[in-house]
Amino acid sequence: MGDYLHDQPIVPRSDGEKQAVINRLKRIEGQVRGIQKMVEDDRYCVDILVQISAINAALKKVGFSVAERHAKHCVSHAVKSGDGEESIDELINIMKHFAK
Repeated sequence: MGDYLHDQPIVPRSDGEKQAVINRLKRIEGQVRGIQKMVEDDRYCVDILVQISAINAALKKVGFSVAERHAKHCVSHAVKSGDGEESIDELINIMKHFAK
């Protein structure tokens, strides 16, 4: 991860913010286990694909939530301190991964 500007956020996440992301990830983890069980139980392929699609959507939602926080705190701070160009480029590059 050496290509990134910082190893930690400029403004540390509050306990509430951390818990909200962790709760979402735990739900996703449960959904993944559910798909594993569906495969073990030889469930209909389309039903499995629907669940995979739901997990992809849930992961994107978490990702965009983290990206929004990053833009509001880290990128905003960088712009105010004169390092905005680099920080904006970094954000755009990582968001390209979400568009794939």
